[in-house]
Amino acid sequence: MNMWWFITTLAITAFICNSPAYAYDNNPLQDICVAVNDSQAAVFVNGKICKDPKFATANDFFASGLNVSGTPGSGGASKFLTVDKIPGLNTLGISIGRIDLEPQGLAPLHTHPRATELITVLKGTLYVGFLVPDSANFFKSRLFSKILYPGDVFVFPIGLIHFQYNMGNKKATYLSFFNSQNPGFVIIPNSIFASNPPISDDILAKGFQLNKTDIALLRKKFS
Repeated sequence: MNMWWFITTLAITAFICNSPAYAYDNNPLQDICVAVNDSQAAVFVNGKICKDPKFATANDFFASGLNVSGTPGSGGASKFLTVDKIPGLNTLGISIGRIDLEPQGLAPLHTHPRATELITVLKGTLYVGFLVPDSANFFKSRLFSKILYPGDVFVFPIGLIHFQYNMGNKKATYLSFFNSQNPGFVIIPNSIFASNPPISDDILAKGFQLNKTDIALLRKKFS
């Protein structure tokens, strides 16, 4: 009997030691979350509290309107259905958006810090790409780019800088799918030149090898 228990214990231990570890930090649901020791402090976490299931309805998992363009912006229009628009997305790790770009319209260099993005083109011609840091040279990157047509699909890995450009002479429309209920958007030019408070002119001038007059012009363009 003692030998049987020894063999059983050894087998269980070996299984546990050779099994993959499943303990890990959850993916962040917002850009910053500063830790506090005060239990009475207000808390904001962009993962929503769950509704009692008995009060859930089909409308919690429904949205409409992707058949039309969204909020107009520079060079096009966009509409995103995240957890704020579809409560049922909470904890599911997905969201969707529709983007319409005018001819020569650009979704500028940007990142999604919490999601990989997959797009599928519905109409028009897009030139898209993302940048991967060059492991051999810290100051360079490799561009992965492609011209897309209706029915084509392209993936932008999580956190990498990327863009979409309508290189055609007609409006381009595409759907964006994210593996996050709140993917986040960091528009690179605006983040740099329209920060509040502003980044020092000396830092920007040296970083971009420009003079302060050029920096002032860029601030004006992106503010």
